[in-house]
Amino acid sequence: MDAKLLEILVCPLCKGPLVYKKSAGELICKPCRLAYPVRDDIPVMLEDEARKLGAEEEC
Repeated sequence: MDAKLLEILVCPLCKGPLVYKKSAGELICKPCRLAYPVRDDIPVMLEDEARKLGAEEEC
């Protein structure tokens, strides 16, 4: 994932910063507790495609 792209991407819901979890291939929004998938190095920034993080998952 391109570092410059990561700097400008924000959560589409709260406009907060995202954390890239390379091992999971996801961009995590801690306040919303959502994980947006990254497919073929392209972030899918759609709420419908995001996975809700469980209570046991660390953000």
